[in-house]
Amino acid sequence: MAGRILVIKLGALGDFLQAAGPFAAIRAHHPDAHITLLTTRPFADFAAASPWFDEVWTDVRPRLWQFVKWIRLRGQLNSGRFDRVYDLQTSDRSSGYYRLFGKKPEWSGIARSCSHPHANPRRDVMHTMDRQAEQLKMAGIDAVPAPNFSWVDTRIERFGLAERHALLAPLGALHRPEKRWPKDRFAELANWLRDRGVQPVLLGTASEARFLDEIVFQAPGSRSLAGETSLADLIALGRGALAAVGNDTGPMHAAAMVGCPTVVVYSRDSDPALCAQRGPHVSILRRDDLETLELADVADELSEPILRAPI
Repeated sequence: MAGRILVIKLGALGDFLQAAGPFAAIRAHHPDAHITLLTTRPFADFAAASPWFDEVWTDVRPRLWQFVKWIRLRGQLNSGRFDRVYDLQTSDRSSGYYRLFGKKPEWSGIARSCSHPHANPRRDVMHTMDRQAEQLKMAGIDAVPAPNFSWVDTRIERFGLAERHALLAPLGALHRPEKRWPKDRFAELANWLRDRGVQPVLLGTASEARFLDEIVFQAPGSRSLAGETSLADLIALGRGALAAVGNDTGPMHAAAMVGCPTVVVYSRDSDPALCAQRGPHVSILRRDDLETLELADVADELSEPILRAPI
């Protein structure tokens, strides 16, 4: 079947990256189709540069009372004349978009009365990547490959990092401090890395710059890239780093997927069975209370990749 295909994946960062395998599977299953992605602004440029899509639309995510925006969205969706939709977001919002179509396309997702439902009552207790693979299988796509970002090409030399560097992602879920390893522990880890000839590189958004600067103050020699990195940069940085350590946050998915030795910390408030980073060299450290996770616990996981790398 050629035709016109719509893929819906709105975010967040980790979820978007975990959909890379399904994106590639849909492209392989519909090699001659015109495939459009409906996503959110942070991922639009990255998706447009990928080999998966012919067109990328940005969802304005209208509020319930924004009637005019809903009318425009309905017009845009219907103008696409889509034969099939793969809803990889499977949220109440994305499922609601099914009702905006006049002539209903084939639909893979969880929208009521859709043609290809993901009919597993336990879907909500599956890991994201397993859930999406099963969803696509029920829609006729049997093979979902591992995420492959070999096409990503960006110049990280502009950051001027030391050859031996490691990535630290100390933030994520600002409204959920119980999900974050304490800032002082990240500073201890940065000093531990520096003492072994490894430059600590801190990742975060522009709004998180002050937090990261406090770690740099406690750990001289560290480098903050707050607000300086694109999604493509995160992938390229993961390729070149000796290791990556962080909370359950998007940049850790990027590092894990490109094979960087990755250590991710979880508290009792997150379940790695549902959303853990996946890759060839991923270690998950979970404690009920992350205050009890010591530097030595993380250092034990890092010793081999740090010592193995040439000085």
